[in-house]
Amino acid sequence: MSNSVLDIVRNSPFGSPFRPRCEGLKVNENRTISAASTLDETSCEFGSMKYFALCGFGGILSCGLTHTALVPLDLVKCRIQVDPAKYKGIFNGFRVTIKEDRVIGLTKGWAPTLIGYSMQGLCKFGFYEVFKSLYSNLLGEEKSYLYRTSLYLAASASAEFFADIALCPMEAVKVRIQTQPGWSNTLREGAPRILREEGLTGFYKGLVPLWARQIPYTMMKFACFERTVEALYKYVVPKPRSDCSKPEQLAVTFLAGYIAGVFCAIVSHPADTIVSKLNQDAGSNFMDAARNLGLLGMWKGLFPRIIMIGTLTALQWFIYDSVKVYFRLPRPPPPEMPESLKAKLASLQ
Repeated sequence: MSNSVLDIVRNSPFGSPFRPRCEGLKVNENRTISAASTLDETSCEFGSMKYFALCGFGGILSCGLTHTALVPLDLVKCRIQVDPAKYKGIFNGFRVTIKEDRVIGLTKGWAPTLIGYSMQGLCKFGFYEVFKSLYSNLLGEEKSYLYRTSLYLAASASAEFFADIALCPMEAVKVRIQTQPGWSNTLREGAPRILREEGLTGFYKGLVPLWARQIPYTMMKFACFERTVEALYKYVVPKPRSDCSKPEQLAVTFLAGYIAGVFCAIVSHPADTIVSKLNQDAGSNFMDAARNLGLLGMWKGLFPRIIMIGTLTALQWFIYDSVKVYFRLPRPPPPEMPESLKAKLASLQ
């Protein structure tokens, strides 16, 4: 079965543009001249296990490192969400936190953040590549182009479903450490405490609101990024991507990632606030937390989250694409209309 899945992925219209298509040109019986292959430019075949493994590794670095680097901002954001009377804004939140816990207090929750979001990144980016290739082959080349936005949305939603299952236990520990003073200060203390007091279900009670937050976020993150990259090369960048240097391509990646991140923050913020409130109150459920917050309360902390998620998403895409460049992975250009579809449209005119 695994071989059939790999065959489907390899035949995807989103496959590598570097596959050699030329056959040897025989000049005489003793000598064969072949067209120069560009396969050496890539370290592996698109859709191979090595390709997906390295994409997953890129996801580990992009999500794990960026989320950990932004723990201080995330901590203040969570505290604004669950206690807006005390933490009245982003600058006030930093000032109150430093006053009570000193500067070291801004690093609370770094360990579950690093582990949890590394696992999430592995599944998010690795499975996105798998599902995008799988679904595109099921649709066929023409429909994959025509419905590419829906394809990005479906592939990212599928990947995030599994990514959140990997993230949820560490997210539960992180939020408690950051929002419940005196609860526990480290992962080593917090994880056994949840297991002892609430059992395994304590780690996953926030899974449904986590899906509600992360799946729309990831759908926006990937679909908006993919279409923004396409638009930037079409309308802004004055030359084709193939003529751009690697640093220029990575600059486009960063810009598209930041634009996508702003939309991500807005779409997913109410659910993010509910997740923070839910993990703060041990006996509450999704509906209780939403009712206690109210409609306006769900939007508390939006400004710091836009800053955090915009920067975060831009850096994640930059790191992920840099990993692809470093390991010489296939990086297909933005999709173009298939020749068969161009011929059909021309025949209708």
